[in-house]
Amino acid sequence: MHADLEELVSPTKGLFVTFEGGEGAGKSTQMRLLADSLSGRGYDVLTTREPGGSLGAEAVRHVLLSGAAESFGVRMEAILFAAARSDHVEEVIRPALQQGRIVLCDRFMDSSRVYQGVTGNLEPGFVETLERVAVNGVVPDRTIIFDLPAEAGLERARRRSLNVDPDRFEKEQLETHEKRREAFLDIAEADPERCRVVDATLPPEVIAAEVLRLVEALLPGDGEPQSSRVEAAS
Repeated sequence: MHADLEELVSPTKGLFVTFEGGEGAGKSTQMRLLADSLSGRGYDVLTTREPGGSLGAEAVRHVLLSGAAESFGVRMEAILFAAARSDHVEEVIRPALQQGRIVLCDRFMDSSRVYQGVTGNLEPGFVETLERVAVNGVVPDRTIIFDLPAEAGLERARRRSLNVDPDRFEKEQLETHEKRREAFLDIAEADPERCRVVDATLPPEVIAAEVLRLVEALLPGDGEPQSSRVEAAS
């Protein structure tokens, strides 16, 4: 994503907000609350998730979260995530933004940076190349990172899934989850224009108010969503 390619940017009318954080951080709940709030104001809101969100990506989601691809190594998992993201972007996210909708997505490119890049020990150049191809210029206007101690997040995830086996990532060691927490915070520090960190230990209603405030800053007063930040692929 290079500033000198700014003239190649294809403007859109929508707004793209992503929700990031570790396991059990409350992303899905807060995305739903924000969607309800914005819809109540008359905005056209689409909620989606990763891995998944499109027909092709949902098929890949099962392979990834079931652990079926784990034996092939983290590099193959990263490629599968990128393939799913590419389908999701082109089939769902980009068309919605071009229609002027607000797109709220549970996980996006930052999760790959953290899960496959940092704790998967993949080379930064490899991760960056996969990201560039997968997002194809579609970059979030706002990324909200829900910060929670890893131990608390895993406990929440366990309570949420009492009768369901933990997925490929939930079952990993506490140390790995804490490393991911730090990696998300590093991303936020490196990209303060796009990212905002929210304390996920606060009561849900307090978090929801803060999330709404952070997104409201991107909504103009005339009721039309602000243009999405779509950058040129390179």
